[in-house]
Amino acid sequence: MHITPNLPVPVALTGCADYSEDAVRTAVRAALDASGWRVGAGSRVLVKPNLLRAQSLACTNPRVVAEACSWIMEQGAKVVVADSPGFGSAVSVAAAVGLNEALRPLGLKVQDFDRPVPVPVPLPDGRSWGVARLALECDGILSVPKVKAHSQMRLSLAIKNLFGCVCGLRKAMAHTIQGNRPGVFEDCLAALCAALPPVAGLADGITAMHVTGPSGGQPYALGCVGASACAVALDTALYDVIGVTPKVVPVWSALVRRGLPQAVSENLVYPLRLPEDFPGRDFVLPLRLMDVSFSPHRLFWSLCRRLWLAYRS
Repeated sequence: MHITPNLPVPVALTGCADYSEDAVRTAVRAALDASGWRVGAGSRVLVKPNLLRAQSLACTNPRVVAEACSWIMEQGAKVVVADSPGFGSAVSVAAAVGLNEALRPLGLKVQDFDRPVPVPVPLPDGRSWGVARLALECDGILSVPKVKAHSQMRLSLAIKNLFGCVCGLRKAMAHTIQGNRPGVFEDCLAALCAALPPVAGLADGITAMHVTGPSGGQPYALGCVGASACAVALDTALYDVIGVTPKVVPVWSALVRRGLPQAVSENLVYPLRLPEDFPGRDFVLPLRLMDVSFSPHRLFWSLCRRLWLAYRS
């Protein structure tokens, strides 16, 4: 259940030139400190990075994730780091991109989401999405996306990143079954966000990915780290950084249709830097969006890959 924050909603944007340890630590902590987000001592916080596949540019940088975890733990909260890629496993992707190594000094390990719970979403056939029990039962979530273009949603930010809370093969099934219905998939993402515990956001826009995505794009030196107690507000701020409108981004349109005040640019305030301080206006987005639906052979490949990983373990 979400509690609408008082308006205007703070979104802390700060610059970060590279992924050096000192630069990331300074930027992440400055953004989180100024974001207005606080966690209670003893609370359980799920940190949800984007672990798409074993390709560093397509994933949240490990230093950003580890610094966020450290900041949360210093407030006395318990941290769990988890994801569920559509293909492969979060554990194997984390190992490949260096996240396991970055989390080791904190005593943390990446987990794969499991134990799905049916969550109603606005589907014409009345189906539900199988969302990880861990995501539903934590006290709060920090969505830590990589800022990147997306060939199906045009942009992938903090709200799109929550789709990783859908367990394993159920994610590919959702793409395959519901993805060919225009407008439905993004409405389901908005409903998923509303069904989860309060979601804050921390965006890795230091080296973003543009041209295409969610993988296979090109690096873009955005030099930005952003944070907010409200993931919707963070996404809205980043849309303004890049210079798009709701009609261009399906997920933003869905959030606006739900009447969320955090999805309105005029309801945000910036305690650090402004959206126009960043060079996002030449960020290249896909002109034409691909069908959200997965083909049957892609779904079959996902199943085979998961069986193989289970056999190896």
